[in-house]
Amino acid sequence: MYLICYDMTSNRKRRKAAEILLDYGRRVQYSVFECEISRKQFEVLYAKLADLSEGMDDGNIRIYQIAKEEMQKIAILGNPSCIREDDLDDVVVI
Repeated sequence: MYLICYDMTSNRKRRKAAEILLDYGRRVQYSVFECEISRKQFEVLYAKLADLSEGMDDGNIRIYQIAKEEMQKIAILGNPSCIREDDLDDVVVI
């Protein structure tokens, strides 16, 4: 599994990053995605994110690979399903 998060000021790039990541994983927070994908899928995703980040000087995209045995150690505090897709259209992360 890959945990991918981004922090960028450009609304256009932030929206595009979310669109790309929604094709590969699930949103767990506004700018954080969990992607349970194959290595081949990851390579395609990585290329898309690399293209998006080209020339970006206002933020970054971070990718963490999490081994299967480590996934059992993930702790979620609070309500893990509190994000509704309908709410995301109006969200602007600054």
